[in-house]
Amino acid sequence: MAEPDGAQAPDRQFLDFERARSRTVPAMTTVDLPSTTTPPAVAAAVPECAFHPAVDEAAGGLTIAQVADRTGVGAHTLRYYERVGLLAVPRDDAGHRVYGSAEVGRVVFISLLRAAAMPIRDLQAYFGLVADGPGNEAERIDVLERHRSHIAHTLTELTDALALVDLKLDLYRTTHEPRTP
Repeated sequence: MAEPDGAQAPDRQFLDFERARSRTVPAMTTVDLPSTTTPPAVAAAVPECAFHPAVDEAAGGLTIAQVADRTGVGAHTLRYYERVGLLAVPRDDAGHRVYGSAEVGRVVFISLLRAAAMPIRDLQAYFGLVADGPGNEAERIDVLERHRSHIAHTLTELTDALALVDLKLDLYRTTHEPRTP
């Protein structure tokens, strides 16, 4: 766990999974991971996606255009995520959005789940549970397990489709003589 004054032990890395997405979640959800054993694939899967390059770049604050450029998520989509309650972005004195590491991490997290075909309504349900704070972890698990099941089913279907395409390619390659010019 984190040191009392917020300092970190020299050989440890601390990730506060839920707090980065909601200011109403207390710091009690902190998990400590050994920094030497966190593979990139696991690190990229944490909710804040803290190891994504765009998250590091956001430490000083990014504009919506910069976030769109670094994450591949369009400005219109970022505004949509705000409108439907998936993302809350603070604004500067001029009213411009200022994306910090937490907001960019959430954008990356949403993007990964959307790439895996998670519906917006399920994302809203999940982030609503996160915003409600501790005590509803079982419901969060249910949302994520349902989506994991969907991903596993899709992967099975895609694996079968890939095997069929490979079979047809092998068939054509063995029966087709290349043309010589």
